Amino acid sequence: MSEINVTPLVDVMLVLLVVFIVTTPLLAQVVRVKLPKTEQTEPAPDQHIAILSVTAEGQPMLDDRPVPLDALEAELKALQDRDPEIGIQLQADRAAVFEAVAKVMASAQRSGIGKLSFVTVQQ
Repeated sequence: MSEINVTPLVDVMLVLLVVFIVTTPLLAQVVRVKLPKTEQTEPAPDQHIAILSVTAEGQPMLDDRPVPLDALEAELKALQDRDPEIGIQLQADRAAVFEAVAKVMASAQRSGIGKLSFVTVQQ
């Protein structure tokens, strides 16, 4: 008479037990909220906004004019000096290399810009 080998079953059950032990504390720390639904609205025009774009080739553009990366920090600092409330809207081409976007973000941070927002499109 043949016997059923239960060793693989015990192994699977122990693995599942460990998975549940590890994931249970993570589930307990989640705050569940039901967010209200709203219609998409157009943002109010703001006089304290500058558009900073990164092209697919990685070229920074400040308000539709090309700016070399090494001069970008000085340009942003000059904007900050003229208008301390200035905010930057960062638009990066989806084909842009992340390294170029990160360098532009670092330049904005070093220049003292406190408000940086990312612009995306709704799909």
